[in-house]
Amino acid sequence: MKQQLIQYVEDNFIEKKEYPKFKSGDTITVAYKIIEGSKERIQHFQGVVLQISGTGATQNFTIRKISGGIGVERIFPFNSPRLTEIVVNKRGVVRRSRIFYLRGLTGKKARIKEKRG
Repeated sequence: MKQQLIQYVEDNFIEKKEYPKFKSGDTITVAYKIIEGSKERIQHFQGVVLQISGTGATQNFTIRKISGGIGVERIFPFNSPRLTEIVVNKRGVVRRSRIFYLRGLTGKKARIKEKRG
C-alpha cells in the first residue's frame, strides 16, 4: 500500500524532464541554476560521470572534474528544478558502472578511452 502511494505521487506530481542518455565514463556538461539573493545565474559544470545511482524520482548522478589540481565531485539529482540542461561531450569506454578508481589516478593515467562512431 505504501509503495503504491509513493508510486502515485512520483507519477502525478513530480515533473519529469528529458535528458540525453549517458553512463559512467562519459564527459558531460551540466547547466545548473545558482540563486544568490535576488539574482540568478547559470553555472556550467563539466566533468566525467562517476556513477548513476537510485531509481525513479530519487535518481542521482555524480560528476568529477579537476579544478586547479584538486579533484572536485558534485552530485546532481535528475529531478532537480535547478537543473536546466545536460550536454554529452564525449562517450567514454569503461567496464564498470561506478568508476571510483578514477579518484586515485592523476595525469595521463586518469584518461578514459573515447568511444568511436
